Amino acid sequence: MSLENSLTLLGGLGLFIYGMKLMGEGLERAAGDRLRVILEYFTRNRFIGVLTGTLVTALVQSSSATTVMVVGLVNARIMDLMQASGVIMGANIGTTITAQLIAFKLTKLALPAIGLGTAIHLFSRNKRQKFLGQVILGFGLLFYGMQTMEIALKPLSKMPEFVKFMTNFSKTPILGVLAGFITTGIIQSSSATIGILQALAAQGIVDISIALPILFGDNIGTCVTALLSSIGTNVTAKRAAFIHLLFNIIGTIIFLLILPIFIIFIVHTSLDPVRQIANAHTFFNVANTAIQLPFAALLVKIATYLIPGKIEIIEKGTKYIDERFLETPVFALTQARKEIARMGELALKNLQEAIKLFMNFSENETKVLREREVVINDLAREITRYVSLLSQKPLSSEESKAIADMINAVNDMERVGDHDVNILELAEYKDEHKLPFTDEAIKELLEMASLVEESFSYAINAFQDFDSKLAATVVQNEDKIDSMDRKLRENHIRRLNEGKCNPSSGVIYLDLISNLERIGDHAFNVASYILKMDKHYKRPTVW
Repeated sequence: MSLENSLTLLGGLGLFIYGMKLMGEGLERAAGDRLRVILEYFTRNRFIGVLTGTLVTALVQSSSATTVMVVGLVNARIMDLMQASGVIMGANIGTTITAQLIAFKLTKLALPAIGLGTAIHLFSRNKRQKFLGQVILGFGLLFYGMQTMEIALKPLSKMPEFVKFMTNFSKTPILGVLAGFITTGIIQSSSATIGILQALAAQGIVDISIALPILFGDNIGTCVTALLSSIGTNVTAKRAAFIHLLFNIIGTIIFLLILPIFIIFIVHTSLDPVRQIANAHTFFNVANTAIQLPFAALLVKIATYLIPGKIEIIEKGTKYIDERFLETPVFALTQARKEIARMGELALKNLQEAIKLFMNFSENETKVLREREVVINDLAREITRYVSLLSQKPLSSEESKAIADMINAVNDMERVGDHDVNILELAEYKDEHKLPFTDEAIKELLEMASLVEESFSYAINAFQDFDSKLAATVVQNEDKIDSMDRKLRENHIRRLNEGKCNPSSGVIYLDLISNLERIGDHAFNVASYILKMDKHYKRPTVW
């Protein structure tokens, strides 16, 4: 194959992939956020999930794109693995639409479609019309790219060496599977690889016995994109990507075992070798889905076993409070106290995670922390509303005082959550700008963080158990935290004068200790409510 033909093939492949991308993007943008909404709301049943995955993939022209969206939804805990398995199987069916379109041999419409699509896209003012123009343009480029590839591959039909090389795939199918896997893994599009197969078939270079093993490998190779997208996600998202790979590997093994029968079946569907490849692609994925869908739960179990790990499930909403308790104020106050303590534990967890991320940043962990912060804010609103309703009930002076202190405690714990997010943002900035910190500075920060975490933990426990001794310890710690804050600032100025400290790192350092000192203040406030109550009421009945 000459250099000119090689470059023509690359150009044709580029047009094909770009055309497919334009079509998918145009349809996706015309649909807006509806595709994501469809994936979220029409996947509750895995059978409907298959249809949803098929539809969405037919629109975006890429099973990889659909699977990547699924991985993202699973990572965000909007979709579980059972739902994801159905969508992933449907995505494999949807991606066969491209091969079926190619089999219609609409190459004569390629240039007119390019012209029409370009005109609509350039001269339309309406966004939807522009997207329609983009779809038509993509359609034209796809078929023009296909035509270009066929022209570039034509000389190969006269090369006995290449024909003999391709024949080996029918004699040793596993080599064909490997070739398809590697090619699709590199190109990142099974539709493009199958398009090349159809172009070779159009020139009489390959028949269905040669094409099928490569086609099976293409389906495995398309999983590479989803696997790459799962890097840095939670363990459930990784399992979703692995289910996609497992689904295609199992399907390939099944069809390799019945390959001679499958070849006979496909040959009888059409006399056109291009159409045979398209039909084989469709029948493989439809049959594979029909076989494996009833065993989706088993696929989930296998993925869970092979990719071990636990994912933290953040319990949203209130757990202890209920408006039915309002008629019994003493009990309602007890439940509110438990809910506030639970809110504090979430804020403490975020504090610990934020410090950990500052020392060793992980993008995946930031998502969990931010999810927890949303729960903290929701709890703050719900608890405040609950105790406000309670304050309207007939209460003793002691109970009224307890409600005021509870509202203040909620505000303090919610503010701790805000400071946790501030520390997270400092960690993100530090990681993004690769800011260096001296060993001395890191040691100081860890010491102060440890003292603040201890103090806030004691404050939560003191509030929950009405433990005045523990509250007194928090007050003592506050003096230590303030003293440490002053000492660390002095040490920082010394390092800065000695040229040991990066000025940008110094700004982050000072911001971090400021946030830690303020968290200490909020812990002190919570402890003060307990000590004040203990002084006036000893151990109140509402505790």
